[in-house]
Amino acid sequence: MVHMRRLLRVKGDVLCSMLLLLLFCLLFYARQVILSSGWDRPLLKLEVNSSTSSSRTLLGANRSKVKIIPATRLADPKLDTHKPQTKTKTPQAKSKIQVKSKGKSKSRRKNAAKPTRPPLPTLPPFDFEGYLKAKDNRNFSLLIDQPDKCHIDGQIAPYLLIAVKSVAADFDKRQVVRRTWGREGNFPNGVTIRTVFLLGVPRNQSALPLWDKLLEYESQSFKDILLWDFEDTFFNLTLKETHFLMWVNSSCEHIKFIFKGDADVYVNIENILELLEGQEPEEDLFVGDIIVKARPIRRRSSKYFVPEFVYGGTLYPSYAGGGGFVMSGFTARRLSSACQQVELFPIDDVFLGMCLQQIGVKPLRHQGFRTFGIPRPSAAPNLQTFDPCFYRELMVVHSLSVPQIWLMWNLLHDSKVSCHNRAQATSRPFSWRFDNRPQTKGTADTDYGETRVFVIH
Repeated sequence: MVHMRRLLRVKGDVLCSMLLLLLFCLLFYARQVILSSGWDRPLLKLEVNSSTSSSRTLLGANRSKVKIIPATRLADPKLDTHKPQTKTKTPQAKSKIQVKSKGKSKSRRKNAAKPTRPPLPTLPPFDFEGYLKAKDNRNFSLLIDQPDKCHIDGQIAPYLLIAVKSVAADFDKRQVVRRTWGREGNFPNGVTIRTVFLLGVPRNQSALPLWDKLLEYESQSFKDILLWDFEDTFFNLTLKETHFLMWVNSSCEHIKFIFKGDADVYVNIENILELLEGQEPEEDLFVGDIIVKARPIRRRSSKYFVPEFVYGGTLYPSYAGGGGFVMSGFTARRLSSACQQVELFPIDDVFLGMCLQQIGVKPLRHQGFRTFGIPRPSAAPNLQTFDPCFYRELMVVHSLSVPQIWLMWNLLHDSKVSCHNRAQATSRPFSWRFDNRPQTKGTADTDYGETRVFVIH
């Protein structure tokens, strides 16, 4: 009997412990349910807006107010419309009371009166998918034309046409070109030169108010503006290329030679004319800074990034650096037809190389075309002198500012400076490198035009 009583007592203790454990689990579960459902929140909340509160300023209050807001409204952030879109503050920060000077409180009140706008979404640098969908739209109207540019009294067409890529805001660059290397006129041996500037519609028209009036007046004064009705963006330079070639084919079909380049280059027109001596305008000719075996850049941060679904090849065809090149009128007319058959490509230099490949013309490289600037020689890394004779031997030097172009023009046309020897053309193509060192892994992805040096040789 004694053993039975002890056994029942032990069983009773175990049973009681299990019941207590079960009760504890039920209480814990009930607590979690209450916390998740929000039943334990207070029905009312007391909120004090101090004099520096942006909410008070937006509501137009003149003194601190006490608001009683239902807690159910605060629980739903979508219904909480009484607060402006400002930075969130912790309850601890709201409860602190700070004493400020009167001047600082006024300045804070003014700043708080301006509602903050939500940040704009980050857009990709270029919409390639949209470009592919719209690339078949390749015919845009000519807003400003120069139909008589290539008609000269007593002659069918000028000897050399200078075509300069520009944008509406770069009036100063166009002016320095007009007054220096792009000057129109008659030169020795019956050579006549005419100049046109190629433009599109500005993308950000608010940055240059009355841009259309500027170009209209500029066209009336200088008669050298060609304006098309497409956005003037980097990837639309291909449209500028195709439309210019169509304009040459229709309005300047008898032109003998064409120089086409950027507005930030210096060109020795005298050297260009000397290069063209003995060349036949009715034969294929394309001379410039030719780049071969260039690979598409797949780095998204690069200005020249091209995804694989736009161009799946591993190498680009040989093409000329867009800073400046020379071609015959015969080649320009053939390119006009070929470029209508080749699919548009967002990089205009490479696109023109595709058109040259289409007509079977091999571009020639001339060492006087420096479309990537003047590299510093390894033999004299600290030499930074300006030798006008050195620049006089070149055809094109890229990436110069307006004062630099003006300075170079005047120095090179100083009668006291006497220079000799002209750089000769060569058919040897230029492989994309900045120096003579062996090409290492990764140099194929170097951005074109990264290194541009002025007066360093």
